[in-house]
Amino acid sequence: MKNKEKIILDFMKDENYTPMKAKEMSIILGVPKIEYNKFLEAIKNLEENYKIVKNKKNRYKLIEEKYKQGEYRKNQKGFGFVKIENEEDEIYISRENSLRAINGDIVLIEIIEEKNKLKKAEGKIKKIVKHQKETLVGTFQKNENFGFVVPDDKSLGTDVFISKNNFGKARNGHKVLVQITKYPESGKNAEGKVIEVLGAPNQAGVDMLSLIKEYNLPSKFPEQVVEEAKKCGDKIDKKDILKRIDCRKHIIFTIDGEDAKDLDDAVRVIKLENGNYRLDVHIADVSYYVKEGSLLDSEAQIRGTSIYMLGRVIPMLPRELSNGICSLNAGEDRFTLSCSMEIDLNGKIISSEVYKGVIKVIERMNYNDVQKILDKSDNEVLKRYEKYIQDFELMAELATILKNRRLEQGYLNLDIPESKIELDKEGRAINVGKYETSFSNEIIEQFMLCANEAVAEKFYWLEAPFIYRVHEDPDLDKVKDLNKFLFNFGLKIKTTNDKVYPTEVSKILDDIKGKEEEKVVSTLILRTLKLARYEAENKGHFGIASKYYCHFTSPIRRYPDLFIHRVISKYLEDNYVVSDEFIEDYKEKAEKRANMSSEREKIATKVERDSEDLKKAEYMQDKIGEEYEGIVSSVTQFGIFVELENTVEGLIRFENLGDEYFIYDEERKRLIGEKTKKTYKIGDKVKIKVISANKLLRQIDFELKK
Repeated sequence: MKNKEKIILDFMKDENYTPMKAKEMSIILGVPKIEYNKFLEAIKNLEENYKIVKNKKNRYKLIEEKYKQGEYRKNQKGFGFVKIENEEDEIYISRENSLRAINGDIVLIEIIEEKNKLKKAEGKIKKIVKHQKETLVGTFQKNENFGFVVPDDKSLGTDVFISKNNFGKARNGHKVLVQITKYPESGKNAEGKVIEVLGAPNQAGVDMLSLIKEYNLPSKFPEQVVEEAKKCGDKIDKKDILKRIDCRKHIIFTIDGEDAKDLDDAVRVIKLENGNYRLDVHIADVSYYVKEGSLLDSEAQIRGTSIYMLGRVIPMLPRELSNGICSLNAGEDRFTLSCSMEIDLNGKIISSEVYKGVIKVIERMNYNDVQKILDKSDNEVLKRYEKYIQDFELMAELATILKNRRLEQGYLNLDIPESKIELDKEGRAINVGKYETSFSNEIIEQFMLCANEAVAEKFYWLEAPFIYRVHEDPDLDKVKDLNKFLFNFGLKIKTTNDKVYPTEVSKILDDIKGKEEEKVVSTLILRTLKLARYEAENKGHFGIASKYYCHFTSPIRRYPDLFIHRVISKYLEDNYVVSDEFIEDYKEKAEKRANMSSEREKIATKVERDSEDLKKAEYMQDKIGEEYEGIVSSVTQFGIFVELENTVEGLIRFENLGDEYFIYDEERKRLIGEKTKKTYKIGDKVKIKVISANKLLRQIDFELKK
């Protein structure tokens, strides 16, 4: 589709082009009748993306290039930023130039001031192309004849007026879902009606339900989708075993967290006669059950990914599949798409083979027990798995070799701990700490990386339609800014011919390993890197220091994995001789599905982060007045963020820093006291007192203790 859009745009950019109708363009461009509907679809996409416009006579012309389209991200203070697709820097929009756009709107902007060394480019919103938000979640405030809903998302920038006949069953102070009936105009608030009452703010489960509604997540599967999943049954079709490589007599394990239910990967390692290793990575063959064009597939596309909220999962596939026939449960025959690799003593993949398999997992292992086996720390566990001890030791041996090779190549070992939040039976946060991982987690990570790389490289050279996991090189200007900060620690990321190599970033991570500044420097490096995303074109993966990378290993919970499983299956079934029609069809699908999956991943990340912030604030609500030590994690124009040892982060606003005025030094990311010249910079240790924690705002405030 992108290719068709480019052809149309190039045609319209010709100096001899005069506005014409779609039919006229198709004739001149020689579009075959069979392709005409796709041609119209391309025209529609260009129009929706505000690249072209139709006049009153239904003739199309280009929109002036001084206008750009993007998504508006509004700040609570009224100003905002617009993110333009495929552009690194965002465009600043002042309150006066925002045209009353709300957070998430797709807008058309005019650049009124170009970017310079001191500040971002500035723009003015000329048109709101599309309101992304049709509903919102907030707290209902009732007056006698009218009401307001105060949104949970403060960046929306508008309370919503509710007339008396649109109250529904809302009660004062309750969380509600509101449908926006009128968007904000100059001097007027948005208007809406209550369409669902979620409950009292402190009622068990209402907080997570509010997040689900706020992001419009599909919390339930349609009945027809569930019925389609049930038809897959709970046993494999034995007729298809003959078409597969039978690995059921192999010693194969799953290794996951103790509470995992969707087990989509299993592994086996053996030593070959030539001294090399054979690594088998078996992945659930979800595409065997979830067919292209099925209801299950349509629903999976909409969801894009499973979302893991605290105490709750919103799965991509119904549990009948994810926990049933697609889950590689121990002792059950299961169909797989498998990748077997021969790996030498230096960790290099000598050869690889992808095939359809059938397996029977011998033991369902968890990370804790595997680590106890490797550490020889629990006699009961050692006795229980006595006959498999050598298998796990061989896995650890290979994983160590693989990791060392990756580190040599520049693999970024960003050791940033995740939060572990414990909930009580009512779903309330009772403890927050660091999520501890062990080398057993590393074993599976290294094996999955190997399989993802091997599959990506194989199908890249086959020129197959594919979805890759892409992580491009960091922006040079951002690396230069980071180097200004690293200078304080005597560190610098070197560039060669205006290019940053992963090995140079990896050296910095090695230098700070085990030092006090490790967490802070690692976090800043992470912020400097670009976001990984899905693309139909292979562009390599900077963070993994890999030329070829894809997501192959989690088709139960990620749509790109499921998509490429279909492609792989087709190539295997057709003995690698597939039709041109299939390739063209799936190339277009790969572009669309990659974009959709990237967008759904962004939403999932936001939801998961918000659910953590909400629960951390809830946990700190009864810690008001308590004092802690922490590290300055970020310095901003309005204060400093401090992270505590348990991963909770709070803000010390300027007014809570003391009596003097502080100047913000953006270049060095520090605050300087006007009188005392006292500085606060990232990495400083400080003592704080908790002064407020607001669960609804997902916000924690500290004050500095001297």
